[in-house]
Amino acid sequence: MKRFILRLLIVFWAFTTLSSIAFAAGTLRYATVGEPPTLDQQVVTSDLSTTIAHHMFEGLYTFNASNSPVGLLASGDSVSNDGMVITITLRKGVKFHNGQDMTSADVVASLNRWGEFGSRGGLLFSNVESVTASGDHEVTIKLTQPFGPWKNLLAFINGGPAIYPASIVEGASKEPIAPENYIGTGPYMFSEWEPNRHVELVKFEDYASPDGDADGYAGMRSANFDTLRFIPVPDVGTRVAGLKAGDYDYAESIPGDLYADLDADSSVVTVLNGGPIFGLVFMNSMAGPLQENFGLRRAIQTALNKVPALQVAIGPEGLWRANGSFLPEGNVWFSDAGTDHFSMGDADAARAMAAEAGYDGEPIKFMVSTNYPFHYDTAIVYTKQLAQAGFNIDLQVYDWATLIEKRAQPDQWDMFFTHHGFVPDPILISVMNDNYPGWWTTVEKNALKSKFTESSDPAERQAIWAEIQALIYHQVPTMKTGDVYTYNIASPDLNGLGEATLIWPHFWNVSK
Repeated sequence: MKRFILRLLIVFWAFTTLSSIAFAAGTLRYATVGEPPTLDQQVVTSDLSTTIAHHMFEGLYTFNASNSPVGLLASGDSVSNDGMVITITLRKGVKFHNGQDMTSADVVASLNRWGEFGSRGGLLFSNVESVTASGDHEVTIKLTQPFGPWKNLLAFINGGPAIYPASIVEGASKEPIAPENYIGTGPYMFSEWEPNRHVELVKFEDYASPDGDADGYAGMRSANFDTLRFIPVPDVGTRVAGLKAGDYDYAESIPGDLYADLDADSSVVTVLNGGPIFGLVFMNSMAGPLQENFGLRRAIQTALNKVPALQVAIGPEGLWRANGSFLPEGNVWFSDAGTDHFSMGDADAARAMAAEAGYDGEPIKFMVSTNYPFHYDTAIVYTKQLAQAGFNIDLQVYDWATLIEKRAQPDQWDMFFTHHGFVPDPILISVMNDNYPGWWTTVEKNALKSKFTESSDPAERQAIWAEIQALIYHQVPTMKTGDVYTYNIASPDLNGLGEATLIWPHFWNVSK
């Protein structure tokens, strides 16, 4: 009897152990920095939300590894000769998580809700006359004027046009959609949200993957985990220790001062985020000594050596790039136009150029905030370099809220420091906005900007963007300071992470 009981215990132990192993192999545990505000992609631009939600929501387009927009729920498209009518063909056989087939009615309802209430919808819909279903699997968008960035905006899922069933979005407003209505077409579907414990997604068995090899976010999507569990872990030490101990498979947003040690640790894989942020120093085009003095701006640009500032402000070389292109290398918008002037660090030439531009030692008010340490640290290095070239820099240090308030007042500043997140189309970079503080609205810019937005030809738009970037380096409405990369860490047991982080990590085609 005792032997029988012992055998039962052994069998029970073996079964529970194997079950535990199987469960662990079927679950990816992701340590996040906190709880997302909502997972409704149409109305929120939170990166934390997108990291979770883009596993269950999809748009008509997405981005490949070079950040070119390619079809996801769309199978093809055409644009009329005058650029005013866009016809999009939808993939057939795509199902929502509720089992319903996706049709053009769902796409029209989703686009209309996004266009009226979405975080980024107005950028496109300010140029849209109508969106209609021209067939069960065809949608027609009529524009009021040609607008070349349309496909990039439809491909950007963050604050973007996620496709819901029409029954969900037809009555929806700007208020986030409730979790019970998180119904998309992605490889994973919503399971549960237990506040302060986890958000859980489960494999969607009827998922219809796009064709083609995996390429960035494009191509084949295979759900290899049964469950994705996103666990809020606000303390960075706990995220790092938990991943090393095997409690988590992936952890996000790790500080730069830990990078060198973690990158050398065989128990951890460091994963750079492919969409860098980049610092910008804006020049005042409306008032003050830099108003229309392009020569003086170029003199300031010539004085700066960006590398020492990146070394001081960011630290480990793996986390920054002295890249003068406004989009990173490997991106479809990468260009070296004008970048010879990115980081010259020539104090003597700058001094001579300033004198030729009529500079007489007038104070130049340079605003910076300590709320972002890399802003302040970079500004300190720049101020010293500019002083060596003979510039009288009045460095004004504020909290971020005060800087934002003051930068709206042209008489309060001559330069200010900010940073920019990754965007899929250069038209979204703040210097292209005529109303952004700095107010760059020259005749040359406006002519190129019109050509850029009116063209729908990718190669033509890339060529025009190179011209715009060259103009930025000539008129210097802003100075880019370099690319800054954040990073996450992963268990070495994860396979297929090769391109898991372009902008947001993704875990289709990943296994353990």
